Amino acid sequence: MSEQRKEELKKKREKLEQLRKAREGRKPTPPAPAEPPKEKSKKDELDALLADLLPKQEPKVEIPEEVPEKKETPSFPATPIIDTGTGFNIPQNILPPSGPSTPTIAPRFVPSFITFEAVILDVPPKEIVHYNKEVQTAATSFEAPPPSEEEIREKVRLEFEEVQKAKEAAAADLRARQEAEKKKELKLFELSDAEKKNIIASLEFHEFVTHSTKMVERALNENYDFMKDYSFNEAAARDENEGARVRHLFSFVDDRWSKNRFVTDVNWSHKNPELCVASYNKNPYNMNDPDGVVLIWNLRLIERPEFVFHSQSDVLTTMFSEFHPSAVLGGTYSGQILLWDMRAKSLPVLKTPLSTSGHTHPVYSMQMVGTQNAHNLITASTDGMVCSWQLETLLQPSETLELVHSGHNKTDEVSVTSFGFPENETSTFWVGTEEGNVYQANRFGHAGGKAGINQYDDYKGHWGPVTGLHFHPLDGPVDFSDLFLTSSVDWTVKLWKAKSVSKPSSSQQTISPLYSFEGADDYIYDVKWSPTNPALFGSVDGKGNFAVWNLNNDTEIPVVNTQVGNGRALNKLQWDKEGRRAAIGSSDGRVHVYDVGELCNPREDEWVKMQKTLSEMSESGELIGKTANVK
Repeated sequence: MSEQRKEELKKKREKLEQLRKAREGRKPTPPAPAEPPKEKSKKDELDALLADLLPKQEPKVEIPEEVPEKKETPSFPATPIIDTGTGFNIPQNILPPSGPSTPTIAPRFVPSFITFEAVILDVPPKEIVHYNKEVQTAATSFEAPPPSEEEIREKVRLEFEEVQKAKEAAAADLRARQEAEKKKELKLFELSDAEKKNIIASLEFHEFVTHSTKMVERALNENYDFMKDYSFNEAAARDENEGARVRHLFSFVDDRWSKNRFVTDVNWSHKNPELCVASYNKNPYNMNDPDGVVLIWNLRLIERPEFVFHSQSDVLTTMFSEFHPSAVLGGTYSGQILLWDMRAKSLPVLKTPLSTSGHTHPVYSMQMVGTQNAHNLITASTDGMVCSWQLETLLQPSETLELVHSGHNKTDEVSVTSFGFPENETSTFWVGTEEGNVYQANRFGHAGGKAGINQYDDYKGHWGPVTGLHFHPLDGPVDFSDLFLTSSVDWTVKLWKAKSVSKPSSSQQTISPLYSFEGADDYIYDVKWSPTNPALFGSVDGKGNFAVWNLNNDTEIPVVNTQVGNGRALNKLQWDKEGRRAAIGSSDGRVHVYDVGELCNPREDEWVKMQKTLSEMSESGELIGKTANVK
């Protein structure tokens, strides 16, 4: 209100000022008083003009001193003023008379000039306020006052509440319409009891439930406690305090598929380290089940297998494809090679035909060789046939090689029970046979010999069928890839040094093992090097014993010898990629998983000690006859 009032008063003052100026404009303007010369040049001009007009005598002019404090205005006589046109006005009485009259001598007036300072005072006129009808009755004088802040807030709050009520009403209306549509759809798509039964009995529904429950079980079996301090490994600390121990983690068994069956082979996945594959023979008590079964076990799904694959014949060996993570391979008793896909059904997606172009005898061993872009599956059967396969097509082998040896008494063919390739080798391999000998063989002919078995080099040391053969992995600063281990039913494990391929023999030679680990109480069915520790290997026997050896610690007794399960025979052994866990296949259909703890971690000088141990074996002549008593 005060601002509005000020505006009105300002307008009134402006209007009064305009009226006063108009009134002053109508009055006559008085002549402006002559200003005294202020500049020196104008004063000189005036003196020159007076000198011309007056007689030539010097008038005595007294110029008083300037008194600045005297503010009075000087008075001049009322003498007519004449404008000279030069900017100065001269009194008329000092000019000479004009006209033809006789000149007369008049008294002369000598003016006195003084300087003074003009003071201009600007005194504002007294303000006179005039009122009229228009000013007194302004339209703004009767306007309603603006609303207060509280009134504005209340108005905004009411508007917001109305908007919210409108939104809630719209949402409630939408929910009511959706519920009505759902009820209508339920009435339209309601299934009958017969249709429900058909859906529950369908294969798609069964697969969906199986897949979903597996995922839930894997999540529930995750061994993770968010309240536990995982920076301190209690199990490792206990193992260090108590010495070298192995710890049983769990056992895979399924009453539906593994009961009354033997585990014929075990292996780990190269891509997914939590997956383990096991092959089984036929169940003699249930003729309706498939003869061969391959089960994929998951470390996070212990109660049942992740996948179940079927075969028409006993599966004797199995493995994951190194270059195809979802592919599982198997060799059967009938000689067929099968390929299953974890993305497909339980039946094999590819298999070799039952013909003479492939295997016709049991296949006990297989191995993948090559690289990602060029690899082959090598298989060997007991009829001495070695085949090379391309996984894209298994209709017929890309290569076949028949192993024969002239030193056999009855037949020339060699019955292969196991074989192995050295690391990064794709041509030369060694085979273990039923008669106990080990032979070197070549897939292709070369300058030093033909394709097939090397007839001159015989690795003799076992007195029974060779059950396992494994080359040392190429992992470490020292190359031990020419060392390999063999196990046999003669209760021994033997260490061999493979002869160089570049130096073939030209005459018959018998090669003896570097060392023989003897003293077991039963058949030794398998032996495997550790993938991380160069001096560590494990073996399993027919009495259920799992032995772990470290050549740098002791060559006479194993560092660990433990009984697995209920004492049933152990058929196969396989280390995982990290060398910490070992999967052991048993003759009662169970797959036992053990943790070897710190045994898998090599020391810095492990390779140097291994070299020293091997040199001592060679120099001391420790051959067959040196025994190791297992207690």
